[in-house]
Amino acid sequence: MRLKLPLLRARYIPPARAPILRYGVAVLSITLALIPALMLADVVESRLVVFAVAIMVSAWYGGWKPGLVATSFALTVSAYFSLTGEHSPAEYRKAIIHLTLFVFVALLICSFNAALRSAQEGLRRSEINFRSLVTNAPYGICRCDSDGILLSANPALVSMLGYASPSELVEGNLANLYADTQQWFVVADHFRSSHRFNGLIADWIRKDGIPITVRLSGRTIRDEHSTTYFELFAEDVTEHRALEQQLRQAQKMEAVGRLAGGIAHDFNNLLMVISGYCEFLLERIGSDPAVRGPAQEIANAANRATALTRQLLAFSRKQMLTPKVLDLNAVVTENFKMLTRLIGEDIELVMVPGSELGPTKADPGQIEQVIMNLAVNARDAMPRGGKLTIETANVTLDETYARLHPPAEPGEYVMLAMSDTGVGMDSETQSRIFEPFFSTKGAKGTGLGLSMVYGIVKQSGGYIWAYSEPGKGTSFKVYLPRVTETGETAVAQAVMGAKDVQQGRETVLLVEDEVTVLRLAREYLERQGYTVIDAGDPATAILISNAHSGPIHLLLTDVVMPGMTGRELANELCPRRPEMRVLYMSGYTENAIGRNGTLDSGITLLQKPFTLLTLKAKVREVLDTPLPKEVSMSARLAMEVEAGRPMKLSPFRAQRFKLQLPLKYRPIGEEDWRVGTTENISRSGLLFRAEELLPESVQLEINLVLPAEIAGLSAAEVVCRGEVVRTVQPEAPSMNPALAAKILQYHFQHGSHVPEA
Repeated sequence: MRLKLPLLRARYIPPARAPILRYGVAVLSITLALIPALMLADVVESRLVVFAVAIMVSAWYGGWKPGLVATSFALTVSAYFSLTGEHSPAEYRKAIIHLTLFVFVALLICSFNAALRSAQEGLRRSEINFRSLVTNAPYGICRCDSDGILLSANPALVSMLGYASPSELVEGNLANLYADTQQWFVVADHFRSSHRFNGLIADWIRKDGIPITVRLSGRTIRDEHSTTYFELFAEDVTEHRALEQQLRQAQKMEAVGRLAGGIAHDFNNLLMVISGYCEFLLERIGSDPAVRGPAQEIANAANRATALTRQLLAFSRKQMLTPKVLDLNAVVTENFKMLTRLIGEDIELVMVPGSELGPTKADPGQIEQVIMNLAVNARDAMPRGGKLTIETANVTLDETYARLHPPAEPGEYVMLAMSDTGVGMDSETQSRIFEPFFSTKGAKGTGLGLSMVYGIVKQSGGYIWAYSEPGKGTSFKVYLPRVTETGETAVAQAVMGAKDVQQGRETVLLVEDEVTVLRLAREYLERQGYTVIDAGDPATAILISNAHSGPIHLLLTDVVMPGMTGRELANELCPRRPEMRVLYMSGYTENAIGRNGTLDSGITLLQKPFTLLTLKAKVREVLDTPLPKEVSMSARLAMEVEAGRPMKLSPFRAQRFKLQLPLKYRPIGEEDWRVGTTENISRSGLLFRAEELLPESVQLEINLVLPAEIAGLSAAEVVCRGEVVRTVQPEAPSMNPALAAKILQYHFQHGSHVPEA
């Protein structure tokens, strides 16, 4: 219950003046009490009562200290009237008793008022503290009666609901805040049952009509008159719910991506068979439209399914990229004519290339897909024609821009902007354009175009934003990181046709666990002149390789197989066949031959489903890629040793040099390097002093700097892969043992090298 304090309260007086006024009130009250005291000079009891009232006023307003001052002044005046003049002993005793009783009563008054004042001050401070807690709380707090009528609301709730003052909320019904009346009934049931509740989610409507999501807690209370009230605590979780929805959306995209990756391998194998045998069929049936038409429709359907599968993998960022240093102006220019035909004659196409455009590193084929998809979207947004502008430029994103556009990071970028004059988009549509399966094109849209664009840009380390207003067109801006490394500028290259590829004569080891794909690839490669040895699983391929006495020029293997991946199979076979090239094929790799969706250096991948002409061209391309001369010679020597034929000097055998060169070596699989010194060395092998003896057939990784007479034009740091063929015991205890090793593979740090299997 709220106590009514006196009209004059010290809390309303500035602290600097309060002590003066408190003592001033004491002096004033005693002075005023002198008037009746002088009139009642002969009536002791009445005079003392008047002074007691003055002391009470002083102690009430000023506290016990002003009360004591007033007591002292009143005692002095009373003693003057009571003890001056002629009095009998009995009158003196009576006066002393009266004064003593007066002092005792005055002290009781001062102490009582001091205690009461202290209690009131504590209550006042407690009320201020609790009022401050409620007023400054970040959560909305309100109280309503049993009918739901709001009786009070704190500033946080007023601000949360968009009102200017509590008076706009008070006297309103709590149920009117709910967007869904059923949610109010749930809260009312909790109140009616007199149970506390926590974490109840509700949708409220602000004064301006904007919906917000709040988390509610509440309780029922009763006052001293048994009147029921309800207290409600509200936390605005609109932003948290939006983040939760984004997380769920990201999880949904990840789940769809995993589903896409899971089915991509098997589905792409099926598409490979369908499209491959369609090519066989179209070659053999001639030009009869009655038969060729349906076969062509099957091929077209397979192509559409292929595009759909790749879109799924693209937006889920499960595809494998082959990034190259590229000039964005060259990529746009290369596709300009195609874009002109794609968007139609009623749309004006304008290109604004940036001057001195910096290089960026991305997969050129995927960047083409980004340009094509954005162009198609722009075309559909301009059904009556318009203008499409493609712009490139060097840009620098500063910290302010990055802070306003998370998760962008400050740095140097190359921008690709595509702006149209179409119908534009509202804010709600813009918030969903990159969602998978969201489309504004009705039944004819798959909803994967912009999702694929988003996935490609993010997988390439870039960012994309859309800017649009209804009726004012749309602009997409893609930012790709600018790089400083040099490299061959990549542009789109057409797949070589059959007439550009020569017939094969080499031996191909084909490893594929899908029987139909295995049969299709073997039949086609044999028709191209290759000798094909096929295996249905990696274990069989290893047995075949070990048993095959002749050369195997190419390992054509699927990546995802039971028991062993294609990368692991190549690592197993290549040390014994260093002259063998490797070509991978797969529709889904799950980082088996790359990291974070990017192919490892030196890896060549055919993404399923591919056409047979593409297979023919890629096989020829890999086989025609020359190996370093050192590897060719070491391969021949290794084959001679394994075949049991004596090693004899030949023109291919490099000269041996007696050189003492420092080197580092370690057995394959170990992390720590050991130190040694060469005694003689050539391109095919070396003898070196080692820290300890190693058994024969142990494979080593050796790091050293070859002098110019061995490496070629200049000295070069190399990492060799060798195998111990002989061990030499030390001739003296102070000497280290020697190891003779043949070189299986060279990896030049500064030039071309044989990719590690």
